[in-house]
Amino acid sequence: MSTSTTASVSTHILDTSVGRPAEGVAVQLSARPGRDADWQTLGGSATDADGRCKDLPALPEGTTHVRLDFEVEPYFLKKQADAQQDAPANRDSGATGVFFPEVAITFAVQPGEHYHVPLLLNPFGYSVYRGS
Repeated sequence: MSTSTTASVSTHILDTSVGRPAEGVAVQLSARPGRDADWQTLGGSATDADGRCKDLPALPEGTTHVRLDFEVEPYFLKKQADAQQDAPANRDSGATGVFFPEVAITFAVQPGEHYHVPLLLNPFGYSVYRGS
């Protein structure tokens, strides 16, 4: 929850290759109090059945930059194992494994604001935006 002196962050992940939420993806939250400051890892969570991280830690006062690290490789490996016969992208390209093993999103924040940052994910691409 944001206050007048802190910002707050939430996220969710939609797997656009299947049009469903991505469940069980580990997400780590880090923050820093300035562009040249060191990152401080605040903690993490994992996405629920709706693809949402509902229990990310609060940001410390003075935070100006936030980084969300999404560990997507285990999600895609499980998905590949669950539907190995339906993996034409891997068969067609000759690729094995996961193209994007992790996704790191860094953004600036202002005190008093809430930032919802969804990740739209598929095996060979992703996009993010500031949601509401």
